[in-house]
Amino acid sequence: MRAHYLRMLASTAAILLTLPIVASAKPPAPAVNADRLNAHLAALSRFGTNPEGGVSRVAYSDFDVAGRAYVTQLMKDAGLTVRVDAAGNLIGRLEGRNPKLPAIVLGSHTDSVPSGGNYDGDVGVLGAIEVAQRLHEAGVALRHPLEIVNFTDEEGSMIGSLAIVGHIKPGTLDQVSHSGKTVRDGVRAVGGDPEQLPTAQRRAGELAAYVELHIEQGAILEESKIDIGVVEGIVGIRRWDVTVHGFANHAGTTPMNRRHDALVSASDFVLAVSRVATTLPGRQVATVGVIKAEPGAPNVIPGKVTMTLEIRDLDEAKMQQVFDAIRSKAGEIATARETPIDLVEIPLGIEPAPTHEAVRQIVATAAKSLGLSSKFMPSGAAHDAQHMTYLAPTGMIFVPSIGGISHSPKEYTAPEAVANGANVLLRTVLAIDGGALGPADVH
Repeated sequence: MRAHYLRMLASTAAILLTLPIVASAKPPAPAVNADRLNAHLAALSRFGTNPEGGVSRVAYSDFDVAGRAYVTQLMKDAGLTVRVDAAGNLIGRLEGRNPKLPAIVLGSHTDSVPSGGNYDGDVGVLGAIEVAQRLHEAGVALRHPLEIVNFTDEEGSMIGSLAIVGHIKPGTLDQVSHSGKTVRDGVRAVGGDPEQLPTAQRRAGELAAYVELHIEQGAILEESKIDIGVVEGIVGIRRWDVTVHGFANHAGTTPMNRRHDALVSASDFVLAVSRVATTLPGRQVATVGVIKAEPGAPNVIPGKVTMTLEIRDLDEAKMQQVFDAIRSKAGEIATARETPIDLVEIPLGIEPAPTHEAVRQIVATAAKSLGLSSKFMPSGAAHDAQHMTYLAPTGMIFVPSIGGISHSPKEYTAPEAVANGANVLLRTVLAIDGGALGPADVH
């Protein structure tokens, strides 16, 4: 009997040795509920909706307060604990398995410009909430806490993100917002406490990473038929007041060869700005956005023109190179037309803010794992993420904007593109939580 039993064991072992070895399968990552996410976007668009489409949900307005109440409920439905900090930032938190680990933070904003669209900022906030809700529903307990931030007044003072990194500028609280309220009164209106702003500041080491999902607000992704933009950084901005000094004189009695027409010189300057920015290699942009001729009468040769010059790029040295070339052209114009040109820089303090290389790679890998195409690209628009780079490894995920339209009622991102971005965000969170960022990457 014993010999028979041993022969059976030997036979069974021989059979088992011929079978392929199958590794234990890792459970698939959950995917966002695309229908629910896009339904939430549609519901949020009702707060401040305009007859022509889009929204006017400017910061601190009644529509902003109502929209934030809706977002608060979504956060609670997703299992988040919700609070409002002193800067009015609406923050939802999902605790992790290890309370000693720093939080992974996602966010954007739900305030709009006047007559804005339904996607700028909203996709980032509601996409982040959807990520949290899917993790909660799927029973995925992260090691790190997960926080979602709806930043205060991104379209105006940016006080929410500036307060978190401790970079509030003098006079910010006295600025008048689009709502007509001062920032000070507006922060109170959304539940913050402007007298306690320092308490909103987060410390180095508190955050493991910050990742923001956003619409591109440009046409590069759509025209290139690319699914995901991996943001390399947010451009710096430098701005100058430009004054052209001519000589005002009678438009009917002054011959053309005796004129010192400030507006003609200003026109040459505008064209020179465009030529310099276009011909220099790189992705820089330069703009003359404001122009005013004085005295502004049809029968008087303009004696003075004031303008603005703005230059944006991800590289500080490139911005300086562009400016130096423009200043040289301005000197040539001033000499040729005998109209001195002054360029006085306006201090903005908006420096280029590169995203974190490791986070970029995590986002690109997440896109590839979902079969989505991606492209590394800069952000030409400002975002709360540019401030968060001071505090934690930061990344941004772009999804296409149809026609490159933003800050407009015609702003639109397709539902499947919204879902793609949210799924990349979800996989990015899982990768960061799993240790894709090493200790050396954390500030």
